[in-house]
Amino acid sequence: MADEILANVEDGIATVTLNRPDQRNAMNGALLLGLRLAFDALDDRRDVRVVVVRGAGPAFCSGMDLKEMEAQGGASGDPEAGVVAVLQRVERSRHPTIALVHGDAIAGGCELALHCDLRVAADHARFGMPLARIGLVVPFVLGQKLVEIIGPAHTRHLMFTGQPIDAKRALEIGMVHQVVAAGELEAATSQLAQTIARNAPLALAGIKATIQRAISLRENIAHADLDEASGRARQSADASEGRRAMLEKRRPVFRGE
Repeated sequence: MADEILANVEDGIATVTLNRPDQRNAMNGALLLGLRLAFDALDDRRDVRVVVVRGAGPAFCSGMDLKEMEAQGGASGDPEAGVVAVLQRVERSRHPTIALVHGDAIAGGCELALHCDLRVAADHARFGMPLARIGLVVPFVLGQKLVEIIGPAHTRHLMFTGQPIDAKRALEIGMVHQVVAAGELEAATSQLAQTIARNAPLALAGIKATIQRAISLRENIAHADLDEASGRARQSADASEGRRAMLEKRRPVFRGE
C-alpha cells in the first residue's frame, strides 16, 4: 500500500487515513491507488465491522492534485477516470463507512465524503464543488451522487456558484448527518462507529447491499454525451487557465475556448 494511505484496525473499527497533509490530501495517482488497495484488503477481513475515512493534517481532502492534473491535461484519455473508479470502490465497500470530516472537503474530497455511507463533520469544516471556477464539468456519476444526496436544487446552487458551504449549511441540506465542535469530533465519530460495530456483521452487510440494490438502476442512465462534454471542457484552454490560476492564487481569465 502506498505511503499516501495509512490503514489500521482496532476493535472492529478500521481507520483509513489520507496521508498527504502538506498537499491538503490532494488526490494524486499514488493516493488513489492506495485508497483502492486499502478497501480491497479491508473487504476480505472479517474482524472489521465499520470503516472510518479521514485525512491527516488540517484538510479532509482538497480534491484532485491540480499539478498532476495540469500535467496530464493535454494528454488523451481522462485523468479523472481514476478518481471516479476509486470513489465507486469506496461506495461498494462491504462494510458501513463513515467520513470523519475535520477540515475542508473540496471537489473530489467532497465526493469522497459523499461516497461514504455516513458523514460526521467538525463545525468549522467546509464542503465545496468549485469545478466551474476552474473550467471543469463534473463527471456524470459524481454529479449524480450530489443529486442523490442533496437533491437537484441544492446541487445547482453548489455547482453553479462554486462557493463552499459551512458544516451547518451542509447539515441543513442533508449532506452530513452530524455536526459537532472540533474538539468533540473524534469522540462523536468513535461513538457512532462503535454503535454500528456492535450490530451483527451479516445484518450490516445485508442492509448495505439492499440499499445499494435499491439505487442500482441509476447506473443504467445513458450519459456518453455528457462524458464527451466533460472531456471537451477538461481539455479546453479555459480549464488549463483555471487550474493554473488556482495554483497561482489569482482570478482566472476565461475566454470560452
